[in-house]
Amino acid sequence: MTQAMIHQENGVFPAVCPLDCPDTCGLLLHKENGKIVKVTGNPDHPITQGAICNKVRNMAHRVYHPERVLYPLRRVGPKGEGAFERISWDEAIQEITGRYKKLIEEHGSESILPYSFYGNMGILSVDGMDRRFFNRLGASRLKQSICNSAGNEGWKSVMGFNGGTVPEDTVHADVIIVWGGNIVSTNMHQVVLAEKARKAGAKVVVIDVHKNQTGQWSDWFIPLFPGTDAALAVGLMHIMFRDGMVNEEFLRQYTLGHEALREHVKDYTPEHVSSITGIPVGDIEKLADLYGRADTSYIHIGNGLQHHDNGGLTVRSIAALPALTGQWLKRGGGAAKSNGGYNSMDSDALERPDLRPNPNARTINMNRIGEALAMTEQPIKSVFVYCSNPLVVAPDTGRVREGFAREDLFTVVHDLFMTDTAKYADILLPATSSFENTDLFASYWHQYIQLQEPVIPALGESKSNVELFSMLGRAMGFTDPTFHETEEEMMARALDFPDNPYLNGVTLDKLKEHRHVKLDMTPLETFLDRLPTPSGRIELYSAQLEQAGLPPLPTYVPLKEGYDGVRRGRGHKYPLMFISPPNHNFLNSTFANVDKHQKLEKEPALQIHPEDAEERGVEDGDMVTVYNDRGTYEVRAKVTDKMLPGTVVSQGLWWEGEGRKQRANALTPDRLSDMGEGATFFSTVVEVKRH
Repeated sequence: MTQAMIHQENGVFPAVCPLDCPDTCGLLLHKENGKIVKVTGNPDHPITQGAICNKVRNMAHRVYHPERVLYPLRRVGPKGEGAFERISWDEAIQEITGRYKKLIEEHGSESILPYSFYGNMGILSVDGMDRRFFNRLGASRLKQSICNSAGNEGWKSVMGFNGGTVPEDTVHADVIIVWGGNIVSTNMHQVVLAEKARKAGAKVVVIDVHKNQTGQWSDWFIPLFPGTDAALAVGLMHIMFRDGMVNEEFLRQYTLGHEALREHVKDYTPEHVSSITGIPVGDIEKLADLYGRADTSYIHIGNGLQHHDNGGLTVRSIAALPALTGQWLKRGGGAAKSNGGYNSMDSDALERPDLRPNPNARTINMNRIGEALAMTEQPIKSVFVYCSNPLVVAPDTGRVREGFAREDLFTVVHDLFMTDTAKYADILLPATSSFENTDLFASYWHQYIQLQEPVIPALGESKSNVELFSMLGRAMGFTDPTFHETEEEMMARALDFPDNPYLNGVTLDKLKEHRHVKLDMTPLETFLDRLPTPSGRIELYSAQLEQAGLPPLPTYVPLKEGYDGVRRGRGHKYPLMFISPPNHNFLNSTFANVDKHQKLEKEPALQIHPEDAEERGVEDGDMVTVYNDRGTYEVRAKVTDKMLPGTVVSQGLWWEGEGRKQRANALTPDRLSDMGEGATFFSTVVEVKRH
């Protein structure tokens, strides 16, 4: 099948969307004369059913982009200028391994740091041979906590594992709350399911800082101040207990700590919560009544909530709500933050941590890469970047840039493009696109595992992560058979994981035959009887959090930068909260270099409330400088009332380009969240001035 697809010049072939998106769509690639000419959705996929977003629809423009890197390159100019010369793969491998052997001899193996994330969601691409190589090398570990770690820890503190309501069942809900997620842009098939529920009479409520496309689509949009969501969640509990909306039998049978919670929430009166969140008292009461008296209610917990100082506690507080009315007993009731726990595979077999000569090697948090590269004690001497673009996506850009500009830092980048990060590389290696790879894909939303086999040959001299890190391992002299394993052998090992009953029946042979295979969801029928929390129950009270010095009950903790119970006034040095969520046509920094997507987004913009604009003499269309102690960001103002006064919003992560030398992340802090050591992008304060 693999070779047939690669060598067949014309036809329509199955594929998988590789983007870091919950939908993980089934695709069809249309080939003419050996080239992909169109990308459409696969109507046979049970969840995505042929509908795809504009981003992946235009993926061929990215695959065949004229600026795609196709050959190994060596830097010949100053770091950051992007001046390179072509070299052979043999030269590239020899230089990398030669430098690594010398660094290990002189500074130890932990002087080398891998830096990666999920620019390609293929399991082999980001959790396979690369991990084996750096484990065997003994490199420093990277804590990959830039995205979902705070929210995942918050959710698990209540439910025990990363699994919630099955998407297909949400059509049975009569109240759907989308809390902090722009799902029109980032989870379009959940919108399709919500529309089915709405046609059956359901109400869709969106709670967010910004009236984005999802807010505009909803039946009721509720704006609030950034980072105050936990106060609203606990305030809803106050009303639900006060007015007898809770399911006492469910609380007794399945939860821990409901008595303590009942007392705790008495302090969160509607008036107090209103003063924190900016939501009118009447709307808080109305929302509690709508949610608390619904027969079947579903909460979709978005990604943005966790990118605050209090991100873990915020998700924890929202995750506790379904237990109060016993929604977990209802089909389509409950909540979901991530469903990735259902498809967990044998990570040890994939990553081979047993190969590591130094089991206690240090860990570097990816959010602190700027700080890490400035360390003088046990300094990092080399960074290997793949499936990520830290100069655009990491916080505190100025400090990150300073780190990558170090002349003594040997930097290798494996990518499809000359990204902003790649311009600082010493060696730049060409990466394959996912349509040139063999890989396994699992969704963190739906319950289908999918197989991707190559549809086109590798362009130029590009190589997959599996091929690259196998080559590097062998060139380092590692004799372990693991560096000779094929993709098929790796996938079979990953799927052979009896510890996860949901994987029962999912095999490589079935995937080759059907392209997608559903997880065995029968264990979900009795999950309440065996939750993997310390108590085995839904933990409204967490002794583990208390031991860690965090509130054991759902609690609102004010941000370290930002709202402290009231809107920040002009007396503050930086009175505005700055939020930088995704835009509709990029995915983090992916597609930001594609002309078609740039034209759709036009240019970076700062959305500012009319009251805040008037105070600063800013008019719609003015160029403004957004600034704080970390840096500046020059951008065009868009005056709008899509958020509460005191909040400014800039959507999308743009690469450098004509007229763009600064980025949103020049302003964001590298502080870590309360749980999971996650990013705090949205806990940022700024001031704005007109040019």
